[in-house]
Amino acid sequence: SFWTFLLRLGGSGAAGETVKGEADGEAEAEERPVMVPGSKRTGLIAYKCGMTAEWTEHGNRVGLTVLWVDNCVVTQCKSDATDGYTALQLGAGSKRAKNVPAPQVGHFAAAGVEPKRTVAEFRVTEDALLPVGTQLTAKHFLPGQLVDVIGKSKGKGFAGVMKRHGFKGQPASHGVGKVQRRGGSISSLGLGRVWPGKKMAGRMGGVRRTVQSQRVHKIDVNRGLIFVAGNVPGPVGGAVLVRDALRDLTPAAREVPFPMFLEAEDEVRHLDAERGEARAPVKYDPYHVYR
Repeated sequence: SFWTFLLRLGGSGAAGETVKGEADGEAEAEERPVMVPGSKRTGLIAYKCGMTAEWTEHGNRVGLTVLWVDNCVVTQCKSDATDGYTALQLGAGSKRAKNVPAPQVGHFAAAGVEPKRTVAEFRVTEDALLPVGTQLTAKHFLPGQLVDVIGKSKGKGFAGVMKRHGFKGQPASHGVGKVQRRGGSISSLGLGRVWPGKKMAGRMGGVRRTVQSQRVHKIDVNRGLIFVAGNVPGPVGGAVLVRDALRDLTPAAREVPFPMFLEAEDEVRHLDAERGEARAPVKYDPYHVYR
């Protein structure tokens, strides 16, 4: 079974006991699963540290968002037999036990992990399941690959139509009252109601947003940092979910370590051992804006 392969991960604590219990009576471990079309591996939970910039070999200055992978481990494995679907629950960060609700304390204790600050779930295929207690690092992603980053945008409070929806506003010339920033008419007299989805003033921000196909510029293996080109939703210190890009259909998308990065078998590509950073060489200029 697939669990015999997980025995090679060298899990400790609850993870090692779980894998060993399910692999009793098995012979040698099977071959490592191969990523096939339709396979879907887990993502990571990271924390936004801020932004920086770098110059590429093409002379372009690229804005980078720094994401920190802080002790991200698997806290629960869900399968079709028990939950009706296949997924992995991950936890990241740390939190004092006294500040965690009692049900969650018991949940983490059963998994053999410390209380986590953030918990999230990733849908995966059956061949990408991992045992409870497995730790994931920034090496999970390759420099140069495309990722989707999911986060909660900054809350802006109650905003008008010009800030919230980008309305031009009404003229400020003679004969116009002080209605320059108002939304104007919202319906017609004969209709007697407002169409659903009408753009009006209201609460802005504070919602789940996904930025797709962001390029991983480089990773810092020593500090567990992922440098993503472009902006990422959420404030500094907020948690984000990083996963393989859903729209990346290139052959390079299947070159990622599957189902995760194994220290004993995989190696970090383009690693600069002196600096502890891995950065993929840019064969072309992906940040050039063609006009």
